Amino acid sequence: MATTTGRIHDKVALVTGASSGIGQATALALLSAGYRVLGTSRKAQPGEVVDGIEMVRCDVTSEESVAGAVDHVLGRFGRIDLLVNNAGMGIHGAAEECSMAAVHALYDTNVYGVVRMTNAVLPVMRRQGSGRIVNIGSILGVIPSPFGAHYAATKHALEGYSESLDHEVRPLGIRVVVIEPALTKSGFELGMTPADRSLPAYEAGRASATRWLSEGMKVADTAASVGATVVRIAGLAQPRARYTSGRAAGRLALLRRYAPASAFDKAIRKEMRLP
Repeated sequence: MATTTGRIHDKVALVTGASSGIGQATALALLSAGYRVLGTSRKAQPGEVVDGIEMVRCDVTSEESVAGAVDHVLGRFGRIDLLVNNAGMGIHGAAEECSMAAVHALYDTNVYGVVRMTNAVLPVMRRQGSGRIVNIGSILGVIPSPFGAHYAATKHALEGYSESLDHEVRPLGIRVVVIEPALTKSGFELGMTPADRSLPAYEAGRASATRWLSEGMKVADTAASVGATVVRIAGLAQPRARYTSGRAAGRLALLRRYAPASAFDKAIRKEMRLP
């Protein structure tokens, strides 16, 4: 595969949500590959450095905070070659069990947060005439997720936004790519927000989904494997619109693409032990 031109150690990467999980693993992988890396965290302190990663305070739900973080990076290095939009959150529960306030908060981080960061970085990349934006999506952006409908919807939105944006900015020397992991040992599931209210009608299904998640995490891919995927894709001169990360995500993507819809529907329900 062709790789991007230019020396990697001259390239500056900004990774959102880099204090733990996939974001942290990605930042470390990029650092090991020779990038100059800055990571964002909502609680980062001025001058904070963790494992060689300079941390920048940034709340992706705030345009002011996003602008401040980007200005900080430009003040340090004068350019941004790679933006990894990783910051995200999840909700676990039936769609009807989630209030509009909870759904709005989910979109504000998972979708609007990506848009805020991208809009702040694109003028920089346009001036440079180059840049790469890697959005950390999910295999749930192309398959259904019972009892995770709103999270899946944000990842479906990210798929459409990313591929459409890539067509717009490609003539400017910028490429946009989505990475689609499956279940990942990142601690993300521990921080998922439970639905606002529990409805008896969904109790059995929710319990099955919870057991499926718990069992799946035992054999899930590592956050480091996703970081390695990001490094590989970031260096491609002509990337595709999307890449799966890990064996499970690859298998699910193939099933979604080639299996009859009815067969895929039955497989999902069987896997999650839904009636």
